[in-house]
Amino acid sequence: MTDSADSVDSDSADSNSADPSGAETPEIRVDHVGIAVRSVADAEPLLELLGAEKLVHEEDPTGAFRWAYYLLGDASRVELVEPIEGEDSFLTDFLAENGAGMHHVTLEVADMDAAIAALEAEGVRVVDRTDYDEWAEAFVSPRNPTGVLWQLMEYRDPFAEGRPDPDRLYIGGKRLTE
Repeated sequence: MTDSADSVDSDSADSNSADPSGAETPEIRVDHVGIAVRSVADAEPLLELLGAEKLVHEEDPTGAFRWAYYLLGDASRVELVEPIEGEDSFLTDFLAENGAGMHHVTLEVADMDAAIAALEAEGVRVVDRTDYDEWAEAFVSPRNPTGVLWQLMEYRDPFAEGRPDPDRLYIGGKRLTE
């Protein structure tokens, strides 16, 4: 991507930036860090000792894994991701190859299409786009200079419905919007 000093439009009212191709990068912020574990129940006591509070624990729409989402302090979030016994998935493969540990960093984006367009315009490989009713997600392949799997996530209106503490689900109490 571009050097941040060159890409910020100081005259703009928002924090969007443009890359040399002219594609606009939408507002983006770190949402959470994802950690692959064999068992949320086994890993959770450490997070609790660190002061984390569980917000949700639910099954992924694909049925291949469960995730638990924790609030740590005012704005930090951690996600524990565990496989569902008997289901083969990217997560069982990851755990077999690497053991428990850091899996991904999730960036909340205000506009998934614009984020993908800006990244791809710079030659960044974006994979596995999936659109759910409650959110959209895509991933920046870890075959990048950071070696990190970046998850791009755009929350949708129904995400907070039926979940406890909807105002606490988002950084600063609200989701990014276009």
